[in-house]
Amino acid sequence: MRLPYVPADPENDMTSEEDKAVVARVKERRDGKLIELDRALLHAPPVADGWNAFLKSIRTQTTLSPSIRETAICRVAVLNSAWYEWTAHLPLLEASLPTPHSPSSKALIAEIRHRPRDFALPQKTEAKIQARIHEKGLDRQEEGFDAAHAAVLRYTDAMTLDVKVPDDVFAELKGHFTDREVVEITATVAAYNTVSRFLVALDVGEMNEKFAGEKEV
Repeated sequence: MRLPYVPADPENDMTSEEDKAVVARVKERRDGKLIELDRALLHAPPVADGWNAFLKSIRTQTTLSPSIRETAICRVAVLNSAWYEWTAHLPLLEASLPTPHSPSSKALIAEIRHRPRDFALPQKTEAKIQARIHEKGLDRQEEGFDAAHAAVLRYTDAMTLDVKVPDDVFAELKGHFTDREVVEITATVAAYNTVSRFLVALDVGEMNEKFAGEKEV
């Protein structure tokens, strides 16, 4: 990382009881341990505290299915080359699929990883993606990666790549989700764009050089 990490048990060096309480809240969400991201954020305890509360709500207090949530998060990671985020959430994405270790599930994850960087895919390109899935003998509905997940991918791409979301992309998303779910998906994409930018800018986890050779989508 571009800054030194705070110690694994930073409260031992803290004099402020308020800051110690922040560490305790972060550790509570992390089952008693701090990850590298926490140890970067805790240079600024109030920021770490707000971050912890916000991401807790995104990760554990929405009504979204795990596969929808992790599809959005992993796609943000790919688009922003946030490989720390990708490696942390890929196992969660795999676990959210009905058959996480099957060849078909791996193929669907590869679609998230390698889908072209374009939320308004030309019809021919979208047809090629569908044909590739068909050739592999996959059934998106069976694997839990149906039209709703495809809509989330396009919405995530639009928010991340262009910020402004075209009406047709939004209408497609709205056709699959309630108003509450749309807000939750939007907040998830926005939150993990924040996370990815923090991770990449400070090189948390020393991933920038490690994945320097990775081809962008």
